[in-house]
Amino acid sequence: MFGGSACRSQNTFRPFISFTILSLINFVNMKNRLSYFLVVLFSMFLGSQITEAFLLVPYWQSLSAPEFYSYYLRFGPSIGIYYTILTIMALLIPLGLSVFYFLSKSSALRYSLLSALFAILFVACFYVYFKGTNELFYQSAFSESELKSELLIWSNWHWTRIGLEALSLLFLIYAVAKED
Repeated sequence: MFGGSACRSQNTFRPFISFTILSLINFVNMKNRLSYFLVVLFSMFLGSQITEAFLLVPYWQSLSAPEFYSYYLRFGPSIGIYYTILTIMALLIPLGLSVFYFLSKSSALRYSLLSALFAILFVACFYVYFKGTNELFYQSAFSESELKSELLIWSNWHWTRIGLEALSLLFLIYAVAKED
Protein backbone atom coordinates (compact mmCIF):
# COMPACT_ATOMS: atom_id res chain seq x y z
CA MET A 1 0.00 0.00 0.00
CA PHE A 2 2.82 2.42 0.85
CA GLY A 3 4.53 1.73 -2.47
CA GLY A 4 1.32 2.46 -4.36
CA SER A 5 0.85 5.88 -2.80
CA ALA A 6 4.49 6.85 -3.45
CA CYS A 7 4.02 5.82 -7.04
CA ARG A 8 0.90 7.96 -7.29
CA SER A 9 2.65 11.03 -5.86
CA GLN A 10 5.49 10.65 -8.38
CA ASN A 11 2.93 10.47 -11.16
CA THR A 12 1.26 13.57 -9.77
CA PHE A 13 4.50 15.57 -9.90
CA ARG A 14 5.68 14.22 -13.24
CA PRO A 15 3.36 16.47 -15.32
CA PHE A 16 4.32 19.46 -13.16
CA ILE A 17 8.03 18.76 -13.63
CA SER A 18 7.55 18.21 -17.37
CA PHE A 19 5.55 21.45 -17.64
CA THR A 20 8.22 23.37 -15.71
CA ILE A 21 11.06 22.04 -17.84
CA LEU A 22 9.14 22.73 -21.06
CA SER A 23 8.32 26.23 -19.83
CA LEU A 24 11.99 26.94 -19.15
CA ILE A 25 12.98 25.58 -22.56
CA ASN A 26 10.29 27.70 -24.22
CA PHE A 27 11.45 30.76 -22.24
CA VAL A 28 15.05 30.24 -23.35
CA ASN A 29 13.94 29.70 -26.94
CA MET A 30 11.70 32.77 -26.77
CA LYS A 31 14.56 34.84 -25.32
CA ASN A 32 16.86 33.64 -28.13
CA ARG A 33 14.21 34.35 -30.74
CA LEU A 34 13.67 37.82 -29.32
CA SER A 35 17.41 38.50 -29.28
CA TYR A 36 17.77 37.37 -32.89
CA PHE A 37 14.71 39.40 -33.88
CA LEU A 38 16.32 42.49 -32.32
CA VAL A 39 19.50 41.83 -34.32
CA VAL A 40 17.43 41.52 -37.50
CA LEU A 41 15.61 44.76 -36.66
CA PHE A 42 18.90 46.57 -36.10
CA SER A 43 20.24 45.10 -39.35
CA MET A 44 17.23 46.50 -41.20
CA PHE A 45 18.05 49.94 -39.79
CA LEU A 46 21.65 49.63 -40.99
CA GLY A 47 20.41 48.40 -44.37
CA SER A 48 18.16 51.45 -44.70
CA GLN A 49 21.11 53.71 -43.96
CA ILE A 50 23.22 51.97 -46.61
CA THR A 51 20.32 52.27 -49.06
CA GLU A 52 20.15 55.99 -48.35
CA ALA A 53 23.88 56.27 -49.01
CA PHE A 54 23.73 54.40 -52.32
CA LEU A 55 20.39 55.66 -53.67
CA LEU A 56 19.20 58.86 -52.03
CA VAL A 57 22.48 60.75 -51.60
CA PRO A 58 23.65 60.25 -55.22
CA TYR A 59 20.19 61.31 -56.39
CA TRP A 60 20.42 64.46 -54.28
CA GLN A 61 23.88 65.14 -55.68
CA SER A 62 22.52 64.88 -59.23
CA LEU A 63 19.93 67.61 -58.64
CA SER A 64 20.42 71.31 -59.20
CA ALA A 65 20.11 73.49 -56.09
CA PRO A 66 16.49 74.58 -56.86
CA GLU A 67 15.48 70.95 -57.58
CA PHE A 68 17.18 69.72 -54.43
CA TYR A 69 15.56 72.35 -52.21
CA SER A 70 12.16 71.66 -53.74
CA TYR A 71 12.65 67.93 -53.19
CA TYR A 72 13.91 68.46 -49.64
CA LEU A 73 11.00 70.71 -48.71
CA ARG A 74 8.56 68.14 -50.03
CA PHE A 75 10.11 64.88 -48.76
CA GLY A 76 12.52 65.99 -46.02
CA PRO A 77 9.91 65.87 -43.23
CA SER A 78 8.83 62.32 -44.17
CA ILE A 79 12.42 61.15 -44.46
CA GLY A 80 13.17 62.78 -41.11
CA ILE A 81 10.29 61.05 -39.34
CA TYR A 82 11.17 57.70 -40.90
CA TYR A 83 14.81 57.86 -39.85
CA THR A 84 14.00 59.30 -36.43
CA ILE A 85 11.83 56.28 -35.63
CA LEU A 86 14.43 53.84 -36.95
CA THR A 87 17.28 55.59 -35.14
CA ILE A 88 15.47 55.63 -31.79
CA MET A 89 14.62 51.96 -32.23
CA ALA A 90 18.24 51.15 -33.15
CA LEU A 91 19.49 53.04 -30.09
CA LEU A 92 17.04 51.35 -27.72
CA ILE A 93 17.96 47.82 -28.82
CA PRO A 94 21.55 47.77 -27.46
CA LEU A 95 20.59 49.95 -24.50
CA GLY A 96 17.71 47.62 -23.58
CA LEU A 97 19.82 44.52 -24.00
CA SER A 98 22.54 46.09 -21.85
CA VAL A 99 20.04 46.65 -19.05
CA PHE A 100 18.76 43.09 -19.43
CA TYR A 101 22.28 41.62 -19.44
CA PHE A 102 23.24 43.75 -16.43
CA LEU A 103 20.21 42.59 -14.44
CA SER A 104 20.76 38.96 -15.41
CA LYS A 105 24.52 39.24 -14.76
CA SER A 106 25.25 37.90 -18.23
CA SER A 107 28.75 37.67 -19.65
CA ALA A 108 27.29 39.29 -22.79
CA LEU A 109 27.11 42.62 -20.97
CA ARG A 110 30.48 43.95 -22.14
CA TYR A 111 29.58 43.39 -25.80
CA SER A 112 26.15 44.95 -25.40
CA LEU A 113 27.74 47.95 -23.67
CA LEU A 114 30.14 48.37 -26.60
CA SER A 115 27.18 48.13 -28.96
CA ALA A 116 25.36 50.76 -26.89
CA LEU A 117 28.42 53.03 -26.94
CA PHE A 118 28.58 52.93 -30.75
CA ALA A 119 24.81 53.48 -30.89
CA ILE A 120 25.17 56.59 -28.75
CA LEU A 121 27.96 57.78 -31.04
CA PHE A 122 25.89 57.34 -34.21
CA VAL A 123 23.04 59.26 -32.60
CA ALA A 124 25.53 61.96 -31.54
CA CYS A 125 26.45 62.40 -35.23
CA PHE A 126 22.94 63.70 -35.81
CA TYR A 127 23.32 66.42 -33.20
CA VAL A 128 26.91 67.26 -34.10
CA TYR A 129 26.37 67.60 -37.86
CA PHE A 130 23.12 66.45 -39.45
CA LYS A 131 20.60 68.47 -37.44
CA GLY A 132 22.12 71.83 -38.30
CA THR A 133 22.91 70.98 -41.89
CA ASN A 134 19.46 69.52 -42.56
CA GLU A 135 17.95 72.74 -41.19
CA LEU A 136 20.12 74.71 -43.61
CA PHE A 137 18.74 72.54 -46.43
CA TYR A 138 15.20 73.57 -45.41
CA GLN A 139 16.31 77.19 -45.51
CA SER A 140 17.87 76.78 -49.00
CA ALA A 141 20.98 78.32 -47.47
CA PHE A 142 23.60 77.09 -49.94
CA SER A 143 24.41 78.31 -53.44
CA GLU A 144 24.72 75.76 -56.23
CA SER A 145 28.44 75.17 -55.67
CA GLU A 146 28.15 75.30 -51.88
CA LEU A 147 25.35 72.72 -52.00
CA LYS A 148 27.43 70.32 -54.11
CA SER A 149 30.27 70.67 -51.62
CA GLU A 150 27.97 70.31 -48.61
CA LEU A 151 26.35 67.17 -50.02
CA LEU A 152 29.83 65.61 -50.31
CA ILE A 153 30.49 66.48 -46.68
CA TRP A 154 27.03 65.16 -45.79
CA SER A 155 27.83 61.90 -47.60
CA ASN A 156 31.13 61.53 -45.72
CA TRP A 157 29.40 62.08 -42.39
CA HIS A 158 26.74 59.59 -43.41
CA TRP A 159 29.33 56.91 -44.21
CA THR A 160 31.04 57.60 -40.88
CA ARG A 161 27.71 57.12 -39.18
CA ILE A 162 27.19 53.86 -41.11
CA GLY A 163 30.59 52.69 -39.86
CA LEU A 164 29.54 53.39 -36.26
CA GLU A 165 26.24 51.59 -36.86
CA ALA A 166 28.09 48.58 -38.30
CA LEU A 167 30.33 48.45 -35.22
CA SER A 168 27.27 48.67 -32.99
CA LEU A 169 25.66 45.81 -34.91
CA LEU A 170 28.84 43.73 -34.75
CA PHE A 171 29.02 44.01 -30.96
CA LEU A 172 25.27 43.42 -30.72
CA ILE A 173 25.74 40.14 -32.59
CA TYR A 174 28.64 39.23 -30.28
CA ALA A 175 26.44 39.97 -27.27
CA VAL A 176 23.57 37.82 -28.53
CA ALA A 177 25.96 34.99 -29.43
CA LYS A 178 27.64 35.22 -26.00
CA GLU A 179 24.31 35.36 -24.16
CA ASP A 180 24.21 32.88 -21.27
